[in-house]
Amino acid sequence: MATVRRNLRTGYPIWAGRRAPSVAHQCLARDIKTDVLVIGAGITGAMIADALSATGLDVAVADRRGLAKGSTVASTALVQYEIDTPLIRLTRKIGKANAVRAWRRSHLAVAGLAARFDELKLTDVTRRNSLYLAGNVLGRNALEHEHQARKAAGLPSRFLDRKSLRDEFGIARAAALVSHGSVVIDPRKATLALLQAAAIQGAALFAPADIVNVAPQRGGVVATVDNGYRIRCRHLVFATGYELPHGVPRRHHKINSTWAIATVPQRRGALWPGECCVWEAADPYLYVRTTPDGRVICGGGDQEFSDDERRDALIGRKTAMLRRKLHRLFPKLDTSVEFAWAGAFGETTTGLPIIGPVPGMPRCWTALGYGGNGTTYAAIAADVITGAIAGRPDVDADLYRFPAHDAAS
Repeated sequence: MATVRRNLRTGYPIWAGRRAPSVAHQCLARDIKTDVLVIGAGITGAMIADALSATGLDVAVADRRGLAKGSTVASTALVQYEIDTPLIRLTRKIGKANAVRAWRRSHLAVAGLAARFDELKLTDVTRRNSLYLAGNVLGRNALEHEHQARKAAGLPSRFLDRKSLRDEFGIARAAALVSHGSVVIDPRKATLALLQAAAIQGAALFAPADIVNVAPQRGGVVATVDNGYRIRCRHLVFATGYELPHGVPRRHHKINSTWAIATVPQRRGALWPGECCVWEAADPYLYVRTTPDGRVICGGGDQEFSDDERRDALIGRKTAMLRRKLHRLFPKLDTSVEFAWAGAFGETTTGLPIIGPVPGMPRCWTALGYGGNGTTYAAIAADVITGAIAGRPDVDADLYRFPAHDAAS
């Protein structure tokens, strides 16, 4: 394991300084009316704005920071259909039929997202296989059970025993599953491309625009910006990631912190076969991917707290931990780190997101609790929310609705 760090940029996500398309936006300088206001211009808001504007609705997007900032730029952007909660465990939580529906819907979401990125001719999008390693959540036998459950659900995977895993990938673990259909992206570029597509379809983008008050009224919602101007809309969508707006139920939702590193570009031959996305059946789990310029991104070490200062103060220690784990997994890598950063994400008790109308706030919608499947669940949120607003309810919307006691409160 290399010990020299070249130009380490602490607290600086790898995507932040990369060239990306410029998307025109403006400050709100007057009161406006629109069909739908989307609060948040990260990956979720961009997908929702793209989907809504494609239906012909008038859409406005407002973000207090700017476009493609916040938690989006901290993402490691492994876009997998595989849910954090294994299929056999989700079955015990919500029943077999619903668990299978949820996994199939995630598979469909990633395929649809990859197709949309193809339409947008988005660069830095690469299809990858996924390698799921046995760990403290699923050992060898449980992982084989998971393999059989996926096959029965029509989600093909390949089971590797210890010898096969070592021979094919050089990894010393008890077992692993190989699956197909993952995508790796540059989340900042992807978000800006989707916002640009929404703007071409007629969406208005406002940033910085801090929404300080949301007031549902008869037939619509009035949102007030910090400069005093108002946006009147028929529907409002909170696409604010883990930052839950006032009035949104927080039960069944917690906020976790995570850390990530990006190495120096690797020498030829040092990367593993196929450069598949690697993650563990463990808690907390390690996740690894490559970039087009040959770097390795590694994340993990999740902890349940959300204080920014406390989280950032741990970057040094977490960086050292991630380097050690990465070296144990792939001893041939140069683990010198150029970028190290931290982020936050929301999580639910089932591992599925909560998507739908906000209890007690008529015509307001939200999506929260993405866990490690942020981009995948954002795509599902775009489908579910757009379908509801456009009058064509999504067949899987019931999987993601607020728990009944929250809806009744």
